Amino acid sequence: MLGAGAAAGALAGLSPQRAAAVLKLDVTQGNVQPVPIAIPDFVGVGLQDPAGARNVSLIIASNLRRSGLFAPIDPAAYIEKISTIDTLPRFPDWRQINAQALVTGRITQSDGRLKAEFRLWDVFAGQQLRGEQYNTTADNWRRIAHIISDAIYERITGEKGYFDSRVVFVDESGPKERRIKRLALMDQDGANVRYLTRGDDLVLTPRFSSAADTITYMSYSQGDPKVYLMNIETGQREIVSNFPGMSFSPRFSPDGQRVIFSLQRGGNSNLFVMDLRSKATTRLTDTQVIDTAPSYSPDGTRISFESDRGGKQQIYIMAANGGEAQRISFGEGAYSTPVWSPRGDYIAFTKQTESKFAIGIMRADGSGERILTEGYHNEGPTWSPNGRVIMFFRDPGGDGGPMLYTVDVTGRNEQILKTPSYASDPAWSPLLQ
Repeated sequence: MLGAGAAAGALAGLSPQRAAAVLKLDVTQGNVQPVPIAIPDFVGVGLQDPAGARNVSLIIASNLRRSGLFAPIDPAAYIEKISTIDTLPRFPDWRQINAQALVTGRITQSDGRLKAEFRLWDVFAGQQLRGEQYNTTADNWRRIAHIISDAIYERITGEKGYFDSRVVFVDESGPKERRIKRLALMDQDGANVRYLTRGDDLVLTPRFSSAADTITYMSYSQGDPKVYLMNIETGQREIVSNFPGMSFSPRFSPDGQRVIFSLQRGGNSNLFVMDLRSKATTRLTDTQVIDTAPSYSPDGTRISFESDRGGKQQIYIMAANGGEAQRISFGEGAYSTPVWSPRGDYIAFTKQTESKFAIGIMRADGSGERILTEGYHNEGPTWSPNGRVIMFFRDPGGDGGPMLYTVDVTGRNEQILKTPSYASDPAWSPLLQ
């Protein structure tokens, strides 16, 4: 458990200089200039690991750098050495190295507990923008770093962060013709990887519930693929329901009370939804084609899905309780794997044209289509909790295997996410806080 408390807006007995300008980054602009930010090593008090405080500040810097919105300054350029957070920084020293923001912090350990404090400063205005402290167990130091990163991100951008979150994915190891696929879980930055299944059975398409401790996924453990629920903290799992035929693409409703999926019977598949409390199942589509990959809108009122009812894979929208579907994709090529943004403003998708696979976004009415990245085989987009970043996997073909990547909604900040083995089918959790 993490306990948080706000630190005083101004330090006791000190009167920081006030100025009209307050640091603010407008992330709605198409071309954002990253904010130069200084993050000196946090001060450590009573730590069993002497590098513990520095590690926290390094993770914060790494998180903010990977967002593409911040440019952490090389510590070699620092003029002032921060030895306490209880006095005002020497702002002229930080202005001289062109820092616009400054983060100072302290990590204190006592009786197996950690207290983490940080202050975010507007260097130009000479004033504190945010200050908080957190109390937790000593093994939670990485989460502390992610939570502080989120607080800094939110204060400067005006939007929620996404660093205190996890990703479930399919870990792939072994020769290409005999791949072992296991469900795995990690922090959003690739740390703390642990395995949820042993690789005895093929697993596919894991997806988080809104509660962030439950996932749904497909497994071939009994021949035909079945939809399972798993509590990732206890490892307990259960079959959603045992339908005749093959079930695919499970995904939770925003309230976590329903699971929507496609069920194949013969050569066609249709969409079904199950109420997890009553186990009542409702059929949403009744066609002789392939309807699959459903995804709820954030308010739970609509569903996006892919269908070949028009001759090839396209994206459609319909009400959450079924009814007439409206096609929204009309570009060249085939569209698949639509996923609604947590913000509700965009739907991410995979687009295939000849031998190219692209990850793109469009509005719910089909307008504003934008390709973010292209490659030999890009697939499986999943949104960060704040709807600003998309994770996906790319398989280069040949003897290699898939790897995870992230790209922001501008398409300008693509990065690889390192994993122990090959990795596919990522799904981003909600914020853990």
